[in-house]
Amino acid sequence: MATIDEIRKNRVKKLKCIESAGFLAYPGQTKRTHTCEQALEDFNKLSRVKKEIVLAGRIMSLRQHGGLVFSHIKDGSGKIQVLFKKDRLGEKNFQFFLDNFDIGDFIENRGILFKTKKGEKTLEVADFKILAKTLLPLPEKWHGLKDVEERYRKRYLDLIFNSEVKKKFELRAKIIKELREFLDKEGFLEVETPILQPLYGGAKAKPFKTHLNALDIDMYLRISPELYLKRLLIGGFEKVYEIGKCFRNEGIDKAHNPDFTMLEFYWAYADYKDMMKFTEKMLSELIKNLFGSLKIKYQGKTINFKPPWPRIEFNQLLKKYTKINLDEIHIQALKKQAKKLGVEAKGEKAEIADAIYKKVCRSKIWQPTFVIHHPLGAFPLAKSLHKNPEKTANFQLVVADTELINAFSELNNPIEQKKRFEEQEKIFKTGFEQAQRMDKDFIQALEYGMPPATGFGMGIDRLTALLTDSHSLREVILFPTMRPK
Repeated sequence: MATIDEIRKNRVKKLKCIESAGFLAYPGQTKRTHTCEQALEDFNKLSRVKKEIVLAGRIMSLRQHGGLVFSHIKDGSGKIQVLFKKDRLGEKNFQFFLDNFDIGDFIENRGILFKTKKGEKTLEVADFKILAKTLLPLPEKWHGLKDVEERYRKRYLDLIFNSEVKKKFELRAKIIKELREFLDKEGFLEVETPILQPLYGGAKAKPFKTHLNALDIDMYLRISPELYLKRLLIGGFEKVYEIGKCFRNEGIDKAHNPDFTMLEFYWAYADYKDMMKFTEKMLSELIKNLFGSLKIKYQGKTINFKPPWPRIEFNQLLKKYTKINLDEIHIQALKKQAKKLGVEAKGEKAEIADAIYKKVCRSKIWQPTFVIHHPLGAFPLAKSLHKNPEKTANFQLVVADTELINAFSELNNPIEQKKRFEEQEKIFKTGFEQAQRMDKDFIQALEYGMPPATGFGMGIDRLTALLTDSHSLREVILFPTMRPK
């Protein structure tokens, strides 16, 4: 069996033969008249009138039977069989095709549609032209790359052969389109805020740091667009949203990738309770539009998105599964409980409780559930409950052990917000790198006045993984972050 290097050398020779025969091996245009899908859809009419059409695509198979070569070509819409006949093409052209064209090459074929004796819709080729000569062979006996890591590294090959993978990314595009249309219809304005920021904020996360030579200052890739979107509320916009990339310099696992896509939106004169109803409406409408049903399958289990969804207090959930009463326990006792459960006790009470919840409690939640009223300190940018200031006016939507959405009533008191930032700075100095930083410019903006508002953040990758029944974010990110070979 020939090695990859030998195959490549042979194909380079074929490339030179094509060029020496006076043809461009990589022409800049094609005269394609139909996609494969259109040719199949209009087959009866086109074959009846014997109208010549031009198809273009990648050669996926070649089978020679004497003076006949059957092939399948594939474009972005699908694939179709094509037939090369020595009698029709002439011996010279037929042999030129045999000598110089390989599986994987892109080709343009002009001809007439007909049905074979076996009833397969086929294009009988009258003329052909190379569109792109490939130098490396496509993998043989493909059933998707067996090495999962290779599938992610060479996504282009994964997409060629694995139609299910391609469908996932087509569905991802539909999800984003549907979300945009829903928010636009509800009166939200799509905006763009800086990805490169002088100070990161809006979440508890470690950032990527870089240096801007032009101004000789350190900059950060954003971990969230939150603080800039809130500045727009201060500026007079009442409903704004952004779909874009965020970056967090943290671990990689099935639910995390260093760069990921977020939907965040902010809604003035509404609170977290309004946002829960809005979330139910948005997701149930999205899922109904995509699947025609509110029930989906994920990892072999059914998830029903029919609203209303249960609302469970964070403290109740913690008490139910760990016996920890967060209302009464002292932080030192909480740290001991965390150690017993194998949880690293970093940060203050809220951070430790959240780490315990993620390890012990969240996996118990499968159906869409609002986990509400996290302990104060969990979200330094959120309002506390008026009647119970030790708890946050917030919710997280958890589905199938995944935190899908984080939302809360936004803190708009500049004095309280400054105090929260100062507390976070103290935590940061203890070694908790995910703590939020003091943003003096944002505090000043708040002092000009921000209306009461609610905010919403959702990972598009996590939502797509859920709706495509994918076990990992890598399955729904076209080019996930990988360790170099």
